[in-house]
Amino acid sequence: MFTQITKGIKVSVQTTFEGTFFKNYKMHYAFGYTVTIENQSKDSVQLTARHWDIFDALKETEAVDGEGVIGKKPVIKPGKSHTYSSGCLLASPIGAMQGYYHMVNLTSSEEFEVDIPTFKFAAPFAVN
Repeated sequence: MFTQITKGIKVSVQTTFEGTFFKNYKMHYAFGYTVTIENQSKDSVQLTARHWDIFDALKETEAVDGEGVIGKKPVIKPGKSHTYSSGCLLASPIGAMQGYYHMVNLTSSEEFEVDIPTFKFAAPFAVN
């Protein structure tokens, strides 16, 4: 598990290898990840947007920006957490992701970024 805390917001990520498949005559590697965002601060926060940098050993780094996570902009109260799962397709059996969430402190209206730790993808057969 990969974990990082920024301004009282703890982000933990667990990854899984989902398998391989052919698409457009090329092999693709499917990975899943589950993110838990825990509010360890004293104020309620809302996740409004995300930024990902996706590293693939066989391709250029790809940047992805979007609103919320999986169609939601969760409000996370102090002591509570929000968990979601998503996935990533790579051209290589080895890669990684990192990024940040854009958050708003609902008490002070302060906007801030919460770092997402770099987490790695590796198909079991690609690891020594």
